[in-house]
Amino acid sequence: MSRTSFPRHKIRITLLENVHPAACDALTAAGYDVQVIPRALEGDELAQVMRESHVVGLRSRTKLRSAQLELGGRLLAIGCFSVGTDQVDIGDAARLGVPVFNAPHASTRSVAELTMGCVVALARRLGDKSQMLHHGQWDKSPAGAHEVRGRTIGIVGYGHIGQQVGLLAEAFGMRVLFHDIQKKLPLGLARPLASLDELLAEADFVSLHVPNTDLTRGMIGAAQLATMKAGSYLINHSRGSVVDIDALADVLQSGHLHGAAIDVFPSEPTPVVAAWQCKLAGLPNVLLSPHVGGNTEEAQRNIGLEVAHSIEAFVDRGSTEGAVNFPEINMPSRDGTHRVLNVHRNVPGVLVAVNTIVAELGANIEAQHLETTRDVGYLVMDVDQQLSDAVHERIAALPFSVRTRILY
Repeated sequence: MSRTSFPRHKIRITLLENVHPAACDALTAAGYDVQVIPRALEGDELAQVMRESHVVGLRSRTKLRSAQLELGGRLLAIGCFSVGTDQVDIGDAARLGVPVFNAPHASTRSVAELTMGCVVALARRLGDKSQMLHHGQWDKSPAGAHEVRGRTIGIVGYGHIGQQVGLLAEAFGMRVLFHDIQKKLPLGLARPLASLDELLAEADFVSLHVPNTDLTRGMIGAAQLATMKAGSYLINHSRGSVVDIDALADVLQSGHLHGAAIDVFPSEPTPVVAAWQCKLAGLPNVLLSPHVGGNTEEAQRNIGLEVAHSIEAFVDRGSTEGAVNFPEINMPSRDGTHRVLNVHRNVPGVLVAVNTIVAELGANIEAQHLETTRDVGYLVMDVDQQLSDAVHERIAALPFSVRTRILY
């Protein structure tokens, strides 16, 4: 249980893993106590940060599982300064009343541009040509080099990144096909296909832009790779769990596929710089990059500002807009009111119980918003007079309450 009617400078925000300085600057300018640790943490160091922080911000290498989350008695929120949230057990965080915020679209352009760069590089075999020159060999032969104009790109996952890839590819003169499990409005001249196999069989370049889910894990295996058009190329800038790397190595070695660009892998080292091995290393016309799809200054700055804004809105107003594991409420502030924030188990009778306690004080409810997920309910309520510590304690003591704050 927590109550944050104290000043902003008493809110401790700890940012790990070289989160972009724009986030620190924004949160510091807002008046919070911001601590920066430029590396990933684990063990006792991470445990101490979890105990002392009201907000923890991280990128992808620090892992917050149940054991770490249980230590966060003061913890109000978690900021994932990344597109995904695989590094946090978001279900356990919700159970403990802690919303998790990320920036799902801030690196869209960076990933899309890298994808199109790889399309051109694969078609021209630039990786091999560069390697040969680095080793003192001059090979100007045009064998195996092609323009991408007139070729077909098949996009698997037509979300924000997939749509951007499609528009850029169309500007290159490519034909654009896409497949998504949800109905999506095509942009430009892109054409949807009903099945993955149909797309694999027709595309010269297959580009993957899907999240890590039960449906996508292992979705490109030996059978799907065999279905791909002979002489085609595979690009995976989504999640390392999506492609069977061993099966991909086999079809590249057999010559069925003429190349691949892989930025994400089933297992990735935690340190920024580390020894690493992969079965794809050394294969011709294979471009490997260390999960840098969103690693541009522009994308990291955008991510920093977006997540910082979400953190500030939640700490100050209780807004959960953009939280990946929480009911979304963004209720505007009202002058002269005091705000009750109550996270609870999603069971009947919550609203009646809370309203009864407030009514006994003689307070008038000026605004109220309740949203639920299957397991968690979130209530935001503005009243016209200050609530006492006793009222806070009574609401927090309700058997279904998980976490309660009162904002003055």
